[in-house]
Amino acid sequence: MSIAEGKVKYFGLSNVGPQYIRRAHAVTPVSVLQYEYSLFEREVEEKIPPVLRELGIGLVPYSPLGRGFLAGQVKPASEYAADDMRSWDERWQGENYTYNVHAIEQLKNLADTRGITTAQLALAWLLAQGEDIAPIPGTRSTKRLEENAGAVDVQLSAADLARITEILPHGSAGSRYPAAMLSSFTTD
Repeated sequence: MSIAEGKVKYFGLSNVGPQYIRRAHAVTPVSVLQYEYSLFEREVEEKIPPVLRELGIGLVPYSPLGRGFLAGQVKPASEYAADDMRSWDERWQGENYTYNVHAIEQLKNLADTRGITTAQLALAWLLAQGEDIAPIPGTRSTKRLEENAGAVDVQLSAADLARITEILPHGSAGSRYPAAMLSSFTTD
């Protein structure tokens, strides 16, 4: 099946860097890139969006709620089952966990002043990063689905955005994947 045959309308990529995006786009138009991006995971910010915007490619952030951390669904790594990645994720361990919980408490306080949830604040922040960004939060709950959808109605002020940056200037403490896994997970 191919785009030229009309059997595939859009072509997307996942977890690749600028060089790979450019190479793929030169062969066939890339519509969207899927990449982990949230208040917690900010590695994408410097290099990826400028290339995407130059080429007219959208960004679909997965795990926009930091694997539940930004939705208030958090407990230390040791309390997760061994087959749950949060049991080994650096962000749920030791000092990283303490730092991240403290940041979430501050974000919750900000969200409370706005009359919204921390999850809505986190999603509204992503939406404020550009019209070419469409986060895909996962949920098993209708209540959470409705809560997440409510983020589109949240307009963050410059002061809100500044406060969020003050709380988490570079994202969470701890890497999204161990270094050995991350090096084979992303391509560029």
